[in-house]
Amino acid sequence: MQDSQDEVIAFLCRPVSYGLAEGTVETVETHISIVFLAGENAYKLKRAVKYPYLDFSTPDLRRAACEAELTLNRRTAPQLYLEVRAIGRLADGTVGWGDGGTALDWVVVMRRFEQHRLLDRMACAGGLSAPLMLDLAAQIAAFHGEAEARPDRGGGAVMAEVARTNIGILRDRRSAGFPAARIDVLAARLHEELARCAALLDERRTRGKVRRCHGDLHLGNICLFDGKLLLFDALEFSETIASVDVLYDFAFLLMDMMHRGQRDLANLALNRYLDLTGEDDGLAAMPAFLSLRAVIRGHVIATAAEHGRGSRDRASAFAEARRYVEEAAAVLRPAPARLVAIGGLSGSGKSSLALRLAPELGVPPGARVLRSDVLRKRHFGLMPEERLPPEAYRPEVTALVYREVCDRAAVALKAGYAAVIDAVALRDDERSAFAAVAAAAGVPFTGLWLDAPAETMRARVGTRQADASDASVEVLDRQLQTDPGALDWRHIDASGGPGATFANARRALGHQ
Repeated sequence: MQDSQDEVIAFLCRPVSYGLAEGTVETVETHISIVFLAGENAYKLKRAVKYPYLDFSTPDLRRAACEAELTLNRRTAPQLYLEVRAIGRLADGTVGWGDGGTALDWVVVMRRFEQHRLLDRMACAGGLSAPLMLDLAAQIAAFHGEAEARPDRGGGAVMAEVARTNIGILRDRRSAGFPAARIDVLAARLHEELARCAALLDERRTRGKVRRCHGDLHLGNICLFDGKLLLFDALEFSETIASVDVLYDFAFLLMDMMHRGQRDLANLALNRYLDLTGEDDGLAAMPAFLSLRAVIRGHVIATAAEHGRGSRDRASAFAEARRYVEEAAAVLRPAPARLVAIGGLSGSGKSSLALRLAPELGVPPGARVLRSDVLRKRHFGLMPEERLPPEAYRPEVTALVYREVCDRAAVALKAGYAAVIDAVALRDDERSAFAAVAAAAGVPFTGLWLDAPAETMRARVGTRQADASDASVEVLDRQLQTDPGALDWRHIDASGGPGATFANARRALGHQ
């Protein structure tokens, strides 16, 4: 029998409990917790509930969960997480702070922040941007790099069981109106994908890619606080659910952005993460990861709606839950892989075009973008926007970088993804190597060569800021004096703005 929390909830609803003479206590409810917003702080109470994936049914279990939440979230948001505080029966029989010898419950005390600074709210208001996503992906990459490796968790068999459990929960949410036949098809496809990737997932676990991650990394659990992105509300109730492949952890964020119509930003975030971590070998599992994350989000929203919790009416919540299930099926549908290479002199607009084209190509969230400038920086252990000395551009270094571009493109194509190469490619052998990668993978290849007037390119190079390219006007002038040899790629007019170049490239690729 689960504990009654009526007295504790009544206590936490009263302003006087926080030393406030007036005002109201706001609440934010989910299917597993209630957050009470009072004064400068937030007080998170675990609900006395038990589900297949968590058990908060006794005070001792809730205390352990609160203490775990405090410890885990101080990894990424120490500014927010203050303490675990007891609520108990006082000597006079009333409920108050402190256990008074008889603890009734515990809350996690957090510093309060403005709700419009949550990234899900910012997404609804059109407030997400490319710089923000680049920063977020870099922060998650650093967090994953420091997280504790868990070789005793994860792997193919565990992920298959996680999928079975979550599909079962989805089936049990009968009030949501999930079509049974579609769930059957989704379950079969997800099983096939995870079986196909089982050996890969086991091998990645062996190499330390299963770590004690965040576990619930959607936009609603990321905020801007004092101008800094903070990951909070990490999953504390299950080592199995949160000790996962780092790409599965990251997939929750990508899935959530795609759900909100931000596929371009999801593609940007994925490419930044892969550029910084080198986790390209796990791309083959990403469709299954994205699908499973959508399944989880769907049944969580449906569960909250069934119990009358959350800020939305049941009908709209169930409709959104069904949309997540449709998206879970959609990301498992294959799309043609292809390799597109974008060449041209510095300032011709290669990188701008690559970022615009990538979300349209291949399976969600779009193509792997391989920019030679970025990979060169990573070869020397630098962030993309840091500058390299001239010796880093010696011919032998450039040859190494181009080989890495080809190797990573081959990995993406083998995983079923499209790839876009962004490189000057002034030499015929460099361009031939790109075409050879596509031929070896058995996918179509298209080379696009961007043409722009010299003065236009000089102006663009001269005004670059915080860019991965170190090219100067002097470098461009040397390129202008170099004969590229026979150019059999499709020439694209890049003399106008990024939008015009994008439209010209889409026509060349057969996109109308």
